[in-house]
Amino acid sequence: MSNTLLEVSDLSMRFGGLLAVDEVAFSVHRDEVFAIIGPNGAGKTTVFNCVGGFYKPASGRIAMDGKDITGMPSHKVALHGLVRTFQNVRLFKNLTVLENLLVAQHASMETNLLKGLLKTAGYRQSEKDALKRAVEWLDFMGLRDYANREAGNLAYGHQRRLEIARCMITQPRLLMLDEPAAGLNPREKHELQQLIDQLRKEFGVAVLLIEHDMSLVMGVSDRIMVMEQGKPIATGLPADIRSDPRVIKAYLGEE
Repeated sequence: MSNTLLEVSDLSMRFGGLLAVDEVAFSVHRDEVFAIIGPNGAGKTTVFNCVGGFYKPASGRIAMDGKDITGMPSHKVALHGLVRTFQNVRLFKNLTVLENLLVAQHASMETNLLKGLLKTAGYRQSEKDALKRAVEWLDFMGLRDYANREAGNLAYGHQRRLEIARCMITQPRLLMLDEPAAGLNPREKHELQQLIDQLRKEFGVAVLLIEHDMSLVMGVSDRIMVMEQGKPIATGLPADIRSDPRVIKAYLGEE
């Protein structure tokens, strides 16, 4: 079995006459944390949206575990084990914390209408299993005390953790995190770094990360790809990226 989980080849995306992403290629290995960084407008989020099924790329190929998922809508991409969070937290804010985790499991639950009306044994067991998984993730994320609170009333750091829990409860193989440290205080950022490492080690999930916080990126990533103006300019280990003159130029400019 290949060690490559996600393979992106020659990915390009246009918005009218603007070439936002230009022949981007990279791979993410199993159990790896792979980060994409770059200045604002570099094309990072556009790559994310193409991989996650929110944009249909103009050209190129995206394969998950060898299966072509190019252009698939996000709900079908999720069935292949690839899920994502967003830079702006997108929870069902009027539902409780527990309900958010139950809704996330709809694809794996028994949803036959007749069985639901009759409350068959299989339907009741499906509900029990979903509730058990939800409570386990509440415990794991330290959110058990907030189970019956509306998600929109949680502190921002707790909303971030709930969003990640909502992804993880679907048992993904690749978790895409879009600016997960945005809006977090230093203590919460440190806890986030520990959480990402824990998810990889305990659940074997690979992580594809976009992040501006360089201390988090350097502390948690196995490999990093740097983008500028829609193109990759460097890919390598954190130590190599930190000292790469092309990366320094992209971020700081030159005289």
